[in-house]
Amino acid sequence: MRKLSKAAQQHSSGFSDPAVKAAFDRYPPPVKARLMALRQLIFGTAAGIEGVGPLQETLKWNQPSYLTSETKSGSTIRLDRMGATAQYALFFHCQTNLVATFRELYPTELSFEGNRSILLHVDDPVPEQALSHCVGLALTYHLRKRRPSTRSSQAG
Repeated sequence: MRKLSKAAQQHSSGFSDPAVKAAFDRYPPPVKARLMALRQLIFGTAAGIEGVGPLQETLKWNQPSYLTSETKSGSTIRLDRMGATAQYALFFHCQTNLVATFRELYPTELSFEGNRSILLHVDDPVPEQALSHCVGLALTYHLRKRRPSTRSSQAG
């Protein structure tokens, strides 16, 4: 696992919003541990990508959520347990093409629910490399949409 920046390490345990900490504290220990690891992965990935800037950690729909409020570079990422199961998930805005992109990139490495989430199970190893790539794509979603196409149009 790569070394985290000072900002990412700061977020590995401390919470700036007590409501977010309370949300994590409500999860059963095995799920909480996995969601905390995802939280660290999100902050660590963000810290390593130029143009993302600091993340805002808040609650949306009572779920820990990560926004690029300052730079507006990306799409919101939410974390939650799937009902009363041992599954947990990263949720993405369903009106983006993010999950479709993830499905094309990682058809066998990751499991998906519709066009809104990556599903994980507490008993399975965490596919850190794939998840970090997906998180990076979500955190830069709007940057990529703003960029002019690099493909040149060819007549003929």
